[in-house]
Amino acid sequence: MGGIVVTGTDTGVGKTYFSCLLVRTLRGRGIDAVAYKPVSCGSREDAVELAAADGVEPVEVVNPVFLNAPVAPMVAAELQKETLDPRDLVARAEALEARHEVVVVEGVGGWEVPMAPGETFGDFAGRLGWPVVLVAANKLGALNHTLLSVGAIRGRKLRLAGLVLNHLEEERDVAMVTNRAVLVDWVKPRCWTELMPGQDWLDEGVAEALLRG
Repeated sequence: MGGIVVTGTDTGVGKTYFSCLLVRTLRGRGIDAVAYKPVSCGSREDAVELAAADGVEPVEVVNPVFLNAPVAPMVAAELQKETLDPRDLVARAEALEARHEVVVVEGVGGWEVPMAPGETFGDFAGRLGWPVVLVAANKLGALNHTLLSVGAIRGRKLRLAGLVLNHLEEERDVAMVTNRAVLVDWVKPRCWTELMPGQDWLDEGVAEALLRG
């Protein structure tokens, strides 16, 4: 079936949360889905959660590169006097694709975060060419961040397979109440879903729609 790239409008918006839900939902339907996070910076906690979601591949395969500093991958690598090789990271993703039905790739930070000199995460996703799911935190500013990210994704001629609006808290303000209607109207995503605080399931119809791209 191939792969799905999960990116976010920023760091801390719920990419890992959604990716784990998607992997578990697919595996619950008998689909051999695994997670892949090419680079972790500052902590490997997200990668550990992703590896636990599929329970198949070890964390070292799910997350081949771990860098100590909690900054952009390019900067973290420079601080450790290392250089990331995006082509190698793409090859590892494709190797997982050859062994499994679906690979859910979780990005690092936002779409344009620098991965290596002259290479952003968007460039890395472009090398893969897989459909993209964009996760946005439902808060003031979500409209601007989401529309900018959608424009950048589509500007690379990649398919925006879905848009996820993640509610980080129960309380709602005016922006949080109105964001959904604006984004659905302006983005017109192929697939749309919202995640509520503490939600531990993903609608199977959403997972199937994302696989169709």
